Amino acid sequence: MNKFNKMKYKRPDIEKIKINMQNLLNNFKEAENAQEQVKIIDIINKERGHIETMMTLSSTRHSIDTIDEFYDAENEFFDENSPQLQAIEHEFYICLNNSKYKNELKDHYGEHFFNLIEVNLKTFDISIIEDLKEENLLVSKYVKLTSSAQIEFKGEKYNLSQMIPFMESRDRRERKESYEAYTGFFNENESKFDDIYDKLVKVRDRIAKKLGFENFVQLAYFRLNRTDYTSEDVKKYREQVYKDLVPLTTELRKRQEERLGLEKLKYYDEKINFKDGNAKPKGSPEWILENGKIMYKELSKETDEFFQFMNEYNLLDLLAKKGKAPGGYCTFIYDYKAPFIFSNFNGTADDIGVLTHEAGHAFQTYSSRDKAVPEYIFPTLEACEIHSMSMEFFTWPWMKLFFENEELKYKYTHLSDAVLFIPYGVTVDEFQHYVYENPEATPDERKRKWREIEKKYLPHRDYEDNDFLNRGGMWFRQMHIFQVPFYYIDYTLAQICALQFWVRNIENHQKAWENYVKLCKEGGSKSFTDLLKVANLKNPFIEGSVKEIVITVKKWLESVKDGEL
Repeated sequence: MNKFNKMKYKRPDIEKIKINMQNLLNNFKEAENAQEQVKIIDIINKERGHIETMMTLSSTRHSIDTIDEFYDAENEFFDENSPQLQAIEHEFYICLNNSKYKNELKDHYGEHFFNLIEVNLKTFDISIIEDLKEENLLVSKYVKLTSSAQIEFKGEKYNLSQMIPFMESRDRRERKESYEAYTGFFNENESKFDDIYDKLVKVRDRIAKKLGFENFVQLAYFRLNRTDYTSEDVKKYREQVYKDLVPLTTELRKRQEERLGLEKLKYYDEKINFKDGNAKPKGSPEWILENGKIMYKELSKETDEFFQFMNEYNLLDLLAKKGKAPGGYCTFIYDYKAPFIFSNFNGTADDIGVLTHEAGHAFQTYSSRDKAVPEYIFPTLEACEIHSMSMEFFTWPWMKLFFENEELKYKYTHLSDAVLFIPYGVTVDEFQHYVYENPEATPDERKRKWREIEKKYLPHRDYEDNDFLNRGGMWFRQMHIFQVPFYYIDYTLAQICALQFWVRNIENHQKAWENYVKLCKEGGSKSFTDLLKVANLKNPFIEGSVKEIVITVKKWLESVKDGEL
């Protein structure tokens, strides 16, 4: 197998793919038994995987260097042509759904494959191709705009990711100034962000209505392959968070305020947890990676094999640099059966978060890389995030490697942040429901609604004299809102599940790890709620599930003398 930089990229020939696929589908329709159809499906899946490989290589290399002219052009090519590829896939799904041997195919590939086909058929029609092109181009415009940030601070220029260490400074004045510089980028480009998002909302609403939906909400749920729960289930879950978890987060912010010796905790204080600074990794990125190898070797034979593979084939791009897109992610290169991790190391504890979180995603895809259909490599997104967030907790015993004498400080911050994040994630979700249920709302109305919802779930947040944030502009920085609508509640659902693994790992590591590996190996072969059963996890949608985990987390946090850390 080639290392990442040697993996060959070639732009797909769309017309050739169309002809080849049509011939295969004609053969599929004429097949005289299920066995013949299975052989054809396997050929088609291999071709689909190859196309996906080219798209992944292009998008990943583009995000590594957004100013590279070649991959910028390739990115534009896929923005323009991926709807045609989606149309080809749509025809494939129609043939599968209409197969006279459908029951035998279900026995071979599993019921869930056909459930996924059913919802996918509802998300596409030839009439929306031009709209999909527009949506893709707008998302790319957002990525380019955020990647273009060159923030002047202390005589230097930084991108968004590189500003984060200043935002965690022990010096309160520096924290405030860095936050103002960071949010200043969004404020200066407010009209551009508003314009991009307004157009995205309008085109998505138009797509939904062409497909026969009342609004974009249900279409978005189907796009995310949510086959086993509805927006009403999510609403009830948000109510649990408001009732059972928000009081704890308010307590935690009060404790933080006392630890820092502040009269009032402001927005620019939220990222700093201790007077003498947050826990930080005690070495360089290279040192972190070497300790990561030790950690995954000692955790299990499965993780040792996986992490050796990632390093041997250069499947990690970790350092922040000019032109690199912000954020972090894990993707999968189908032809090579290889995960890939992208991030922006910045010298904070987030670097260890990436090494554990994104590695959780990568470990899952590595574990399920031989699944029979591409749809089973990744599960739905809320299930994906269980793997990543749980890996963060399974690696707790090795945090001393990275943080040395600040190990407990890191663990306290990690667990409290896990809880503090959930109301924010719920804020993002409720906001998006408002936006797409009210597509004609103006940009100012959206920002006012964001601030209203934010005050509900984050009542402690004080933006002081920052006009842009007080007007409700904070969500501009949340790329999920622009790129993958409604993919954010997934993190909170997964966090409730990951916290269950945290408890079980303390009680019985071996049993908890076995359940985790079993879950990873299932990949996306089952729906979210069915995967919970595989891992013996409680369903977050069930009343009382949030309250139960809050009680345990609160007890652990209260046992730590955080004022002495």
